[in-house]
Amino acid sequence: MIAVLADVIYEDRAQQVTWRGVSIPDGGAFESFIGDNVASRLHDKEGKMQFESHLRGLAKTNFAQDNLKQILSATIPEERKWAIGEAFAEAYLESRHNITWPWNMERDKRSPKASLPGADLIGFEVLHKEHVRLVVGEVKTSSEANAPPGVMYGRGGMVHQIDNIASNPGLICKILNWLLFRCKDTENEHLFNVAVALYLESGNKAVTLFGILIRDTSPDQKDLKNRGAALAKVLQHPTICQLIAIYLPCTIPDLVDRVARCES
Repeated sequence: MIAVLADVIYEDRAQQVTWRGVSIPDGGAFESFIGDNVASRLHDKEGKMQFESHLRGLAKTNFAQDNLKQILSATIPEERKWAIGEAFAEAYLESRHNITWPWNMERDKRSPKASLPGADLIGFEVLHKEHVRLVVGEVKTSSEANAPPGVMYGRGGMVHQIDNIASNPGLICKILNWLLFRCKDTENEHLFNVAVALYLESGNKAVTLFGILIRDTSPDQKDLKNRGAALAKVLQHPTICQLIAIYLPCTIPDLVDRVARCES
C-alpha cells in the first residue's frame, strides 16, 4: 500500500545522508493508512487488548467486573499532535523501510511529560536475519510557512538531536539499556544482539538515523536540503542518515480529527 500512498517530489544526497520529500494525495489509501496503521500504533491496540484481556481474567465476580468496566471506560486517549506525528512516522517507516519496532513507546508515556530514553524512534532495520542495524530517529510536526521550519534548528531542533544521538555515548547507553529490557526473552532479542554487536564492532557507528518531518504545507526541498548537507559534514561512515519530509493532504488539526474518528 505504501508504494501508492506517497509520491516522491524531491530527493538528493550528500555522502551518507539522503533527504527526500514525499507527498500523500487524499483518498482511500490515505484513510486506510490512518485507520489501519497510524491509529493502531497511536492507541497501542495490541497492548490494549492484552491489558484488557488480562484484567478481565482477574475480575471473578459481577462486582469486580463492574469496577473493571469503570476503569476501562475512563481511559480516554489524548490526541496530541506530536504523538500522532510519531505514530505516523513509525507506521510509514515500518511499511516503507522494513523497520521493526520492538516496543510501542506509547506504553511508556505515563504522562505527557514522561521521561523517555532520549529519542522518538527506536527499533531495528532488518536487512536479513543476520544483518540488522540499530535505528534511532527524531520526529517533528510543523505547520509553519517558513522552509525550513523552526523545528529543524537550535538545541531542540531535529538536526542537533540527530547529531547528538550519533555522537553522545551516554545517550546511546541509555537507549540500549531501555531497549534491552524490552527485547530480553522475546522474539526481538536476536535482533537486539545482532544490531548491537554490529554497532560495537563498527566503532559505535553502524546506526541508521531517521529524521521525519510531518508537514501540511506545499512541498519545498528547502525544508531538508541545507540540514541534510550540514549533517553530511559531521556524520561518519558507516552511520547512515535519512531525512524524510512527509507532506500531508490535510492540515495537522484535521489529521488529529481523522485519527480520533478511527476510535469512534
